[in-house]
Amino acid sequence: MPIFLFAETTSASASPLEALGVNVQAFILQLITFLLVFIILKKLAFNRVVAILEKRRLVIEDGVKLGEQLAKEREEQAQQAAETIRNARHEADLILSNAQKEGRQLLRQAEKAAHQKTKVILEEAEIKSQHESALTKRKLQKDLVHLVADATEAVVGQKIDRKKDAAIIEAAVKGRLT
Repeated sequence: MPIFLFAETTSASASPLEALGVNVQAFILQLITFLLVFIILKKLAFNRVVAILEKRRLVIEDGVKLGEQLAKEREEQAQQAAETIRNARHEADLILSNAQKEGRQLLRQAEKAAHQKTKVILEEAEIKSQHESALTKRKLQKDLVHLVADATEAVVGQKIDRKKDAAIIEAAVKGRLT
């Protein structure tokens, strides 16, 4: 069961605060007590609590700033890494392209050199063949001269002077071969 306290209506000599049920002396005493407790707490506890809270606030702010800075640096590093990868790919493409061009150029040069070397070898072979053919022709002429001389000797039965015989036979052979 609730208990209600009602303010008593008293005489007209009471102050308006007392009419509301407020005891002025008790109020002043409570106000003085509150101020004393507030001053004591402010000097002893509030300054320390405020200092601790301020330190924590600064630590939290530093942590937030550091986190933002790390996130920004991480983003910058990611961009730099992406840029580095793009540059490396571009350089690799250029190197590969240049290597292919140089390879094609070296292949063309090798083909030209091989063609020229083949041409030189063929010319040398042709010269050698002509030289060997000329040597063989001279040897055949000498052999033919000796055979004709031997045949003439067998037919005539006597030996003509070798120099004279060789000159006549050579003239005859040259006339028939040319």
